[in-house]
Amino acid sequence: MNIKTQVMATIGFILAALVIAIGCSSGLDPAKTIVQSARADAPAAHISWQINSAASALANDGSKITLTGSGTFVAPAGGGGTSSATTGGGTWAVFAAGATTASASGNYSVTGLVRWDELGIFPTLLNAVGGLATLRVEYSDGSHGVLIVSCHAPSGSDPAIFEGITASKSAIDYWNRIAAGTLFFHD
Repeated sequence: MNIKTQVMATIGFILAALVIAIGCSSGLDPAKTIVQSARADAPAAHISWQINSAASALANDGSKITLTGSGTFVAPAGGGGTSSATTGGGTWAVFAAGATTASASGNYSVTGLVRWDELGIFPTLLNAVGGLATLRVEYSDGSHGVLIVSCHAPSGSDPAIFEGITASKSAIDYWNRIAAGTLFFHD
């Protein structure tokens, strides 16, 4: 972890602790206070993401990509804008239509945040939020793409938000998500 990332993580931790302390002392729900402050008041939000089990999506020809992974990103206030303050990655595997053995596989690294939209909370999990993260990725075979991580939160989320991933790898768009187990964002 470089110095800039450590400083951003420390600032994020301090801000979250202050928001929790203020929220608790004023009788507000700390989880809701954190979500609201990350949306507009705070200059940026430090978000962790995690695919708890493998998640998959299909391309137009029926081929499939399967990904695992986790990481962090710093989102500009309000979700708009990009950021290169990212960490993480995971594994990838591509399967031909109907195949059970991967035709290619490897690791990927997150190289940047394209956009973050936070929507909804998990009332029983402190700091867990729902939303949609669009991340730039680089695959170990030299190709590039975009990973979209989507998490439907039980409270305050839009019904259109799904649980799972979609991804592109070079010119192939794996747009048809396969319902995933659980994905999480934590601020």
